[in-house]
Amino acid sequence: MLLLPVALILPFRWIAPPVTAFMLEYRFGEETKSAIDYRWVDWDQISRWAPLAMVASEDQKFLNHYGFDLESIQDALASNSEHPRGASTISQQTVKNLYLWSGRSFLRKGIEAWLTAYMELLWPKRRILEVYVNVAELGPGIYGVDAASRRFFRKSPQQLGPHEAALLAAVLPNPLRMSAAKPSAYVKQRASWIERQMRALGGLAYLARL
Repeated sequence: MLLLPVALILPFRWIAPPVTAFMLEYRFGEETKSAIDYRWVDWDQISRWAPLAMVASEDQKFLNHYGFDLESIQDALASNSEHPRGASTISQQTVKNLYLWSGRSFLRKGIEAWLTAYMELLWPKRRILEVYVNVAELGPGIYGVDAASRRFFRKSPQQLGPHEAALLAAVLPNPLRMSAAKPSAYVKQRASWIERQMRALGGLAYLARL
């Protein structure tokens, strides 16, 4: 039981994941059964604006935690809302995308936390962010920054500017309903907020800390 997570996680520190659990669920799920668009691209071939936008959007404490944002978890637990805001870090979301299934349950969250601890131990932060940028769903059946940038902006991920990167990150709460290609007023507003957060983090200098 202690070695199983190592066998699952350690190889992908160096190997590009050929597919993820979420991709398989989309490809063969009862509600979709649709083809997926996914191509891995190495860190050096990705515009730095893309990972920065995802950190600004999803997990601004990414460099300062060990997989779990305890303050956000406490806030979510203390919320009286029927739909409290999420407290998942980029590390947790990477684990969920790679190995788990959609939906909410205590079982899935428990496995997610268990695997996240191992991932933080076995992978450097840059690798976690590199994998997340590559496997995050950014549109219906569209996974990763390469597929999304070519589909929505007709350019390689290396050519993405800050606004385009912010638009991609802006759809992450619900990429099946939101579109970076035809952004709604909400997506545009969220992208503008993400761009401000990118500047507040220090811009591209932030990624030099990885």
